[in-house]
Amino acid sequence: MTEANEKELLQLRNRLLELADKSYSRGIYTYTPFLSLAQQQVLYEVKEELSYAGYAMEGGAPVCERKMIRFGSPENLGYDEEYPIAVIQIQPVMPKFADKLTHRDFLGAIMNLGIERSTIGDIFVQGQEDGQGQSGLQRMNSGQCGILFCQQSIVPYLLENLHQIKHTNIKCQVVSGEIILQSTEPEKITIVVSSARIDSIIAKLYHISRSQSLALFGAGRIFVNGIAMENNSYQLKKDDAVTVRGYGKFLYYGQAGETKKGKEKISVGVFG
Repeated sequence: MTEANEKELLQLRNRLLELADKSYSRGIYTYTPFLSLAQQQVLYEVKEELSYAGYAMEGGAPVCERKMIRFGSPENLGYDEEYPIAVIQIQPVMPKFADKLTHRDFLGAIMNLGIERSTIGDIFVQGQEDGQGQSGLQRMNSGQCGILFCQQSIVPYLLENLHQIKHTNIKCQVVSGEIILQSTEPEKITIVVSSARIDSIIAKLYHISRSQSLALFGAGRIFVNGIAMENNSYQLKKDDAVTVRGYGKFLYYGQAGETKKGKEKISVGVFG
């Protein structure tokens, strides 16, 4: 880890302590910006020092990885409060003539507006809106669009300034109610490995060498259930969620049998 990164994490640690104290002393909820998985590890390192204030994390949907930390709890404060997270649907004005847009395209266009990364949560490339029920439920299932989770404070700026991604004219609208995201169910596959060690599974799943897999652990790019994993020989447990930054995410379902040569068949669910 570089000196700059260490300094940033130390600043984040101090900020978490400040927010916890502010919540407890003033009887209000306090929030961090959206934090990456690496930044979220700071919470786990100091959680004992923060437990008096109460805390929780939320990204806007169960599948979101970038999350806010909220200090305070209904038990401590006597009331509840929603996280300041908004959902924006971004879709082409004329889908028939739209570019094929990727996650990088959506994020790049937003960053080019001068918006800080910490104000942006996860972005999901989905289908376009197919109607809205009385409950505000949105289902995306026909054509391409982006679903953006962001801080409520930047919504007016995004709606006013985000009009184009690549060569495609787009329109933005705030989505209310529950969001049903497509392609959030993993594809179940079976792989054959010499053992159920996490480094072996990662190497096999993402078609990289064992040495490349080991390097990912050293670089802090492996997370199990949202917590950084340094032990490359860790034996995965049923329903463990593994994120490999730069490669993807999968769920470990367990052993599915054994080959005639004694190797293990492993069942995993791979997110697209």
